[in-house]
Amino acid sequence: MAKYTIALIEGDGVGPEISSACIGVLDALKTKFGVSFEIRDSPAGDRVKAEKGEALPESSVSTIKDSDACLKAPVGETAADVIVKLRQLLNLYANIRPSKTLPHVPSLKPEIDLVIVRENTEDLYKGMEFDFDGGIVALRTITTNASTRIANYGFDLAEQRRKNVVAVHKSNVLRKSDGLFARCCKDVSTRHPGVAFSEMLVDSAAMNLIRMPERFDVIVTTNMYGDILSDEASQLVGGLGVSPSANVGENFAIFEPVHGAAPDIAGKAKANPIAIILTSCMMLEWLYKTRKDDSCAQAAAAVRAAVNRSLEMGVKTPDLGGTATTAEVGTAIVKLVSA
Repeated sequence: MAKYTIALIEGDGVGPEISSACIGVLDALKTKFGVSFEIRDSPAGDRVKAEKGEALPESSVSTIKDSDACLKAPVGETAADVIVKLRQLLNLYANIRPSKTLPHVPSLKPEIDLVIVRENTEDLYKGMEFDFDGGIVALRTITTNASTRIANYGFDLAEQRRKNVVAVHKSNVLRKSDGLFARCCKDVSTRHPGVAFSEMLVDSAAMNLIRMPERFDVIVTTNMYGDILSDEASQLVGGLGVSPSANVGENFAIFEPVHGAAPDIAGKAKANPIAIILTSCMMLEWLYKTRKDDSCAQAAAAVRAAVNRSLEMGVKTPDLGGTATTAEVGTAIVKLVSA
């Protein structure tokens, strides 16, 4: 039986509730698929900062580094001190955010299936901000290495999908920084002659995600653009409650739902756990890819099927128009996985 150690950041707000539902699903995989998980608590976030004076203690970083992967629920105001820091510390250069139509979930179009591949380590998110003459200057870093690396990831992913890449930038205004990013994407495209390649300005991309989302396959873009466009893309297929993501590096990955801590519904059993459960599917698929473990791929497929079936059965939290609680959605998916 395969056993993996998973660092868990329960986070803030609805984090503990959705984490509990997700761990229940992972536990259900042991008997049927022979995959088990040792969950290692890795405290981080607002509550931890209030208690210990730092949002991401070194002990949690050590636990994460010593695990096979990390599953992270949302944190609150300390996100920059937790996930942004971890992305850079662990060189998790690719942020992968899929948006796909789900059964019986309101969707702008019936055939949306796209992935935003977002550069995850630089851009304005490096946090280089300085006081300057009565204002603030924020330095935006775009490098050839990071741009080429994320373009390679996007094209490799497109080779496994519908073979179409759109590079999103704003090079008509940011001629040097986005111009560099655009050139790197174009250079990488020449090494993938079987993949259709085009470019789109970020404002046009925002419009076309609404106008014709079904035409997108893989979008490759910079850090901030990807952050904004991925939330828009999430709303096309039912909202942040069903939107998973992964932060992937060469040898490690952190998996997290796209949504935030939602303190307004924390403790009310209303949070949708589907985003983090689909996030765990991405983790299982990454373990399959990196550990060559077929049981992880089978388990991921079973969980996805169970999520779809639970939605068809009408087991939905209020954000999707249902009345089920967080725990009830998790329990329904566990039963379907175990059947």
